[in-house]
Amino acid sequence: MRRFTDRVALVTGAASGIGRALAIRLAHEGAAVVCADLDEDGAKNVAEEISGRERKAYPLRLDVTDEQAVKNSLLITEREFGTVDALFNNAGIGGRSWDLTISVNLSGVFYGLTHGAYYMAKNGGGVIVNTASIAGLLALLPVETHTSPRTPEANEGISSYVAAKHGVAGLTRQFAVMYAHQGVRVNAVAPGYIETPMTQMIQDNQELREFHEKLHPMGRLGTAEEIAGVAAFLASADASFINGAVIPVDGGYSAR
Repeated sequence: MRRFTDRVALVTGAASGIGRALAIRLAHEGAAVVCADLDEDGAKNVAEEISGRERKAYPLRLDVTDEQAVKNSLLITEREFGTVDALFNNAGIGGRSWDLTISVNLSGVFYGLTHGAYYMAKNGGGVIVNTASIAGLLALLPVETHTSPRTPEANEGISSYVAAKHGVAGLTRQFAVMYAHQGVRVNAVAPGYIETPMTQMIQDNQELREFHEKLHPMGRLGTAEEIAGVAAFLASADASFINGAVIPVDGGYSAR
């Protein structure tokens, strides 16, 4: 199945995890892919892997917290491959300080939406897929239990992540409505806990892994390839009447 033949995709956060799986999936289905990431070497490695299979890829160092750099990434993609048909705002980090988490996970997506939707509207339409999270649909259950009040420091990471991902869900719906009449679809995937470098600590700790596996009715963590498959579907013509949707890909986590 080659749903993306002669189409061009820009994937942020492409060096590892979901972004890497997505870049490879899109290339396998015929797309030319710009692999963008703050990790320049990682982006090059993914692009080389794709190009080694006689497909088109271009590595790009990109800091999504830099609005001008995000805008330029669209122009660079156009320079290399002629246009931008699909944009995947996937770059993200785990919950850290409030300012950093919001800057990467929310502002970075906003910059991509702002400039990506405008570019596509001027050029005949396109598709944007954001990586949200189940943390954008509901509150996350802390692993630890506290007999005393949680400290502000303990709150910051999980709260900033949940706030940012709820924001991504809201931006997805808002931009879908604002640009639908100009031929731009905007959707999001909302992954559960996925086996990626971001969750390595959970994977390496048996107690933590079992705790998180039990949160998913399917009894396991997801894979990056499973998320990439849904994201690719949302960007394809098969999803031509899906707009403004935030799709849980979470093994039933959000259905509990």
